[in-house]
Amino acid sequence: YFRSRPWSSQIGAWASHQSAPLASREELESRWKGAAEKWPEGSQVPLPPEWGGYLVQPDRIEFWQGRYSRLHDRLRFERHNGEWEIHRYYP
Repeated sequence: YFRSRPWSSQIGAWASHQSAPLASREELESRWKGAAEKWPEGSQVPLPPEWGGYLVQPDRIEFWQGRYSRLHDRLRFERHNGEWEIHRYYP
């Protein structure tokens, strides 16, 4: 996923210590500029050491929506041969 992001977003991942306190906007912009100089546009930006992710490929997803008098909606999406089918179930 990281490599599919635009170059500027990859650089932003290096510039930002997500959720850490930030003294000023200038600090963030300075860190972004430093990373951009280290990995110019067109170069391969390495993954930041703290960066991670998961690829989730479900074959079934179910949604439940509560309704009055227990007449809830239950929908299940199931993938068969690459196509999604929708099924409704009793609550």
